[in-house]
Parts: sequence; C-alpha cells; structure tokens
Amino acid sequence: MEESTELREEWTLLLWTTVAFLVPVLITLWCSFQRPKRKVQLKDLFRKSKHGWHYTDLFNKPTYCCVCSQPILQGAFCDCCGICADEECIQRADRILSCKEIMTQSQTDGRFYHQWVRGNVPLASYCAECKQQCGNQPKLCDYRCVWCQTTVHDDCLSSLNDDLCDLGEFRSVIIPPHYLYQVNKLRRRHPDEYSKVFDLSELPPSKALQLCTLLPPGSVRVLVCGGDGTVGWVLDAIDTMKLKGQDQFIPLVTILPLGTGNDLSNSLGWGAGYAGEISVEQVLRNVLEAEVVQMDRWKVQVVSKGNYFRKPKVLSMNNYFSVGPDALMALNFHAHREKTPSFFSSRIINKAVYFFYGTKDCLVQECKDLDKRIELELDGEQVTLPSLEGIIVCNIGYWGGGCRLWEGMGDEPYPPTRVDDGLLEVVGVYGSFHCAQIQVNLANPVRLGQAHTVRLVLKSSRMPMQVDGEPWAQGPCTITITHKTQALMLYHSAEHTDDDDSSASEAEEPSADHIDTASNTQETVTVS
Repeated sequence: MEESTELREEWTLLLWTTVAFLVPVLITLWCSFQRPKRKVQLKDLFRKSKHGWHYTDLFNKPTYCCVCSQPILQGAFCDCCGICADEECIQRADRILSCKEIMTQSQTDGRFYHQWVRGNVPLASYCAECKQQCGNQPKLCDYRCVWCQTTVHDDCLSSLNDDLCDLGEFRSVIIPPHYLYQVNKLRRRHPDEYSKVFDLSELPPSKALQLCTLLPPGSVRVLVCGGDGTVGWVLDAIDTMKLKGQDQFIPLVTILPLGTGNDLSNSLGWGAGYAGEISVEQVLRNVLEAEVVQMDRWKVQVVSKGNYFRKPKVLSMNNYFSVGPDALMALNFHAHREKTPSFFSSRIINKAVYFFYGTKDCLVQECKDLDKRIELELDGEQVTLPSLEGIIVCNIGYWGGGCRLWEGMGDEPYPPTRVDDGLLEVVGVYGSFHCAQIQVNLANPVRLGQAHTVRLVLKSSRMPMQVDGEPWAQGPCTITITHKTQALMLYHSAEHTDDDDSSASEAEEPSADHIDTASNTQETVTVS
C-alpha cells in the first residue's frame, strides 16, 4: 500500500514537473509564431505614425504603456523618443505624445525646455531635484527627458528649479530641435530641395557625406555600423570628396563592428564584433574620446594577360590582398551568400560556413603548387618562394577574423605592424590546414618581407583572389599594389575603456604607441 502511494506521488511529481516545463515552452513558441503576424498587422499603423515604432511584447522588452500605465503584452516602442504603448493605445499615443524628431518648439530667446515622458526610467537613475534614486519602482512614477535623458520623480517634477534642457552629456552628437524647426520651415518653402532622406540602400554614401560641407571644417565624426566592406565603401566615398577639393570637410571615421571578420575594427581597437554587450551611451563616449590616426590606403591594379586594350581593374585596399586558400573560401562563401542571402544573417553561421569550405579545401587542395604559377616582387626585387599555396599582403595587424600574422614569428622578434608607415607585410601559407593552425596559434605563416610596392605575376591557370573580403576568380595577370592615400580614422585605446568594456583583452589590441596620432581635436561630433 505504501509502495503504491509512493509510486503515485512520484508519477504526480513527474506530471507536474512536465507540465511546469512544457507550459512556458508552449507559450513562448506560440508567442514566437504570433509575433510575425502581429508585426504584419501593425505595419500599416506604424507607417502612418509620426513615431518610429518597433514591435515589442512581454518576452522581448518588458515595459509599461506610457498612455494607460499597464504592462505591455503586445505593443510598440519608439526608437527615437523612447515612449512605449500597448497595441490599443498606439493611435492615442500618436495624438497626445509628440516625438522629438518632429518637434517644432523653438523659443525666440534661444532657450529650450525638457520634454518629459513618463515611465520606463532606466534602473539606477537619479532624480535631478532630490538626488535620490529613480527607476527602482515597477510603476510609472518617474519621468525622463527624451533629449538629455535627465530623470526626475513624479513628486519632484513640480518643484524642479530649472526646466531648461541643455541636451545632456551627448549634446555634441544630437541634432538640436531648433535646427529641425528651421529645416521644417525651409522644407515648406522649398519641398524639392529639403525633403531628401539619405537611405544608403538606395543612394551611395557620397551623397550623405555632402552634409559635412554644411558644418565647420574638421568637425564631423562618422560612425560606420557594419563590417570591413562597409567601412571601405565609406572610405571610397571620402576619396570622392578629396577629388572634389573638399579635403577640409573630410570626416573622421570610426567603426561599430557588425560584420563577420571585423579585422580593421580589431586593428583600430574597436573589437572583433559588437553584440550589444556595451551600451549605446558607452559607444558614444568611446567615439568622443578616441584618438585620430592616419591609415594607409592602397591601390590594387590588375592587368589581365593578353587583354592590352582592356582597361585594368583597379581596387582600393584597406586590410589585405590574398591569393590562395583563404580567397577560395571567401569566393565559395560569397557565391552561396548571393544565392540565399537570408541564410547568412548570423555571424556564427557565417564563420561555420567558412570553416566548412576550409575543411573541404584541405582535401581538394585547389591552390596547390602556387609557387610554380606565380612570381613575387617586393620593391622591384624578386623573392624566391617556398612550396606555398597562398600569399597574403597585409596593411593591418589582424587577418582571418582576429589572427595576428606578423608579430611573434619565429625566434627573431619583429616590430608590430603599423597602419601609417607606408609598408605592406607579405606572408605565405602552405594551405587551408596551415591557415587553421595559424588561427589557433599552432603555427606561424612564412614571412616573405615588407615593401612599399608589391608586384605579383600569375603566369598560368585561374586562381581565387580577394581584396578586403571581395573575392573573384582571376586568370593570368599582373597585380601591382602601390600606396594610394591616407584616411583619418579613430583609434580606441585601452585606457579609454570603462568597467563595462574592460573584458576585452589588452593582448588583442594594438598599442597606441605604434600609431601616430594627429594633433587636431574634434569638438563637434556627428554620428551617422
């Protein structure tokens, strides 16, 4: 009898445990399936709104509605002013809560006042009036200014001594509301000239960079959110400004690494990848505190053999040029990404695909006997090549998603690479397996030398090549790499890193001692 009771209790416990596990999982899955449907249904409502609404729910971003003060199960938040509303209150929020982006408040005396929004105050905030902690209550009892992010208690708002807003810590990166007010007036008078929006999916960055000419010379910093290819795209647009004689308006460029490899970002101290681990506020602080460095840019000229009447192919290089197994992996990856771009939306998936093609090439060895097919000249002197499958010409310290090729090779110490010395570092690899060993610090590449000019002659067959991750298959040709220009970049040194950013290893960041910093100081900052 006792055994049957114990058995029944065990089964009851097992049943409740199963239910307790399955119910949350089923609810989460149901919400995950419903979320795309709700987004589609709310899409038209979002399009008509004056706010920059984005869908949210209880599982995504637990918040309270700024209209009815109830927890949001399904609703939206504005990425511009930060207000939140549940699904039933979105239209009402449009009517009673203005967004800072379209605000037209402008006083004749030049003063600007706080724009308060109630609720969803960040934790560990402090009241501007009583200096006590805000945001520690689960109710909508505190206020936040959408411009300067000042917080204040509900009870302290009426007794606030100074209601003037100075735009806060990041006033130098915020477009002031009086400017928007003036633009709105000009837009009404000249709708064709002042109604443009710069969408980089439709327009080249050179169009947007013309805004730099409207600001004081040397006052603009551009934050490029993307991979190394996106950075090169922007730097090419800046070269166009130089051709137009707009050198004094050229912006300083910094990086928020969102690509797969992010070697240029890593070389300039901005890390190997950004996944939201650092707050946006800290990212802006790092940009404001960054040092100015000169980075070499190179011209890669490809002249195909026999096509003397065909215009040579000319590319710009910031990171590296390579021929061999790593270019083959990039070429295979690029071909499959063109077919199914939606599949390659994750950094982890991208690196897994690279690993797959690298493993495949270890067996096939498509780039075997490269040393018999190619000639290498460094500053006009021919180099005798060992039995190699790949050659890599580097301008920066990192390669292959975080691997340092030049320093620490062999017993003889070599100086670290510099981005401003006008020199290229040339190394060789024995194959895909050798590349994998280098990436896990089990082997070193073959050091071939440094040079101001590099010339390669592919005598026969077709070989995969790449410049900064842009691959192609190339027949017999002559490749000449020469210095092109220098770009003004921003370098983030370890001494500027706060507690949230201190987890990054100092060993993976190049020392600022090896980079010459420019003397000019930027005061006004624009983040694009």
